[in-house]
Parts: sequence; C-alpha cells; structure tokens
Amino acid sequence: MKETNQVFATTNRLTLRRFHVSDIESFHLYRADPEVAKFQSWQDYQYHEAEAFVKNQSTHHPDLPGTWFQFAIALTETNQLIGDCALHTLLDEPRIVEIGFTLSKDHQGKGYASEAVHGLLHYIFKTLGKHKVIAFSDVRNDKSIALLERVGMRREGHLMQNYMCKGQWVDEYQYAILKSEVHRRDGSADSIT
Repeated sequence: MKETNQVFATTNRLTLRRFHVSDIESFHLYRADPEVAKFQSWQDYQYHEAEAFVKNQSTHHPDLPGTWFQFAIALTETNQLIGDCALHTLLDEPRIVEIGFTLSKDHQGKGYASEAVHGLLHYIFKTLGKHKVIAFSDVRNDKSIALLERVGMRREGHLMQNYMCKGQWVDEYQYAILKSEVHRRDGSADSIT
C-alpha cells in the first residue's frame, strides 16, 4: 500500500493528516487505554482492530455523504500521532457535518484537543464550505463538554437515553456552530481561531 502524506489542516503545533501504516502502534496504544475509551463506543481495543482501521482510513476520503473520515492528529515537529478527529458528512444533508475527537492520555491537558478542533473547524468551513457543524457528548464527559464550549460551539439540546453504549442507555448533549456564527464572531469567514 502506497502511503500519502496528505495534510488537511495545520495549526501552530499540530498537523491534521491522513493516517499512515506507521501510526498503527501509537493508535492502538491510546485506543486501548481504558481512560481514553471511558466515554467512547469501544472497549478492549485490539491491535488487529487498529491495523484494520488505519489501513481502511488510508483509502477513504473526507466529505463523502454518509461516511466517517478520521484525521490523524500529529505533532508538527515530530509527526508523532497523538490522537484523531472525525468528520461525518450527513447523508440526507451533506452541508451539515458531525465531528468527534480522541486524544492520547499523555497529550491531554496541553491544549492540543482545542487546537486540533479549531484546525478541523477551519478546514470544514473554509475548505469544504459547510453550513453547520454538530457534535455530541456524553453528559458525564466534562472534558469534552468544556472543549466544545471553548471552541465556540453552543449546546442545542439534551438528548435523553440517546444511544446504547457498553450495556447502558446514555444521555447526550448536542452542540453546534454555524459558519455564519464564526464569521460574526471573528469578523472573517477565513478565521476560526
């Protein structure tokens, strides 16, 4: 499999790029961490799952309606994988996309997640020209909620027992931001951060 160094967005410290086969071990390490997986849909993440996921993502493209695309979050200086963020282009309304994010425990608390989401929002609004970005968070996930609010997303709803996760029904908050809100806040459609 030929690897491509396709970069989708850059920030001061991070690069949002396509996954590489060389990311498999790092990806598996943080996905297998129970603390990282606490509010995620997976548990007991296995190496073969990481291998299949990374190989699969290396052939996908962002912004195909009805699909998810994972961006590798890498430190710009070293190209070390520290997390990933997701883009789900809605099938019925592709001008609206959903995002998600996961960060290695070793790199949490340093502002990387906020920086990655800012970079992703810039890519979504500036490059893809989307109208609205939504995100969902388990109501117990205080860190995720704080991040979504820090990047300017507003809470649009509290969805009761919205999905089954690890054997229990989970409540979620739904967050959103419009391209026009970013434009008003920053004075420029080009500026997200």
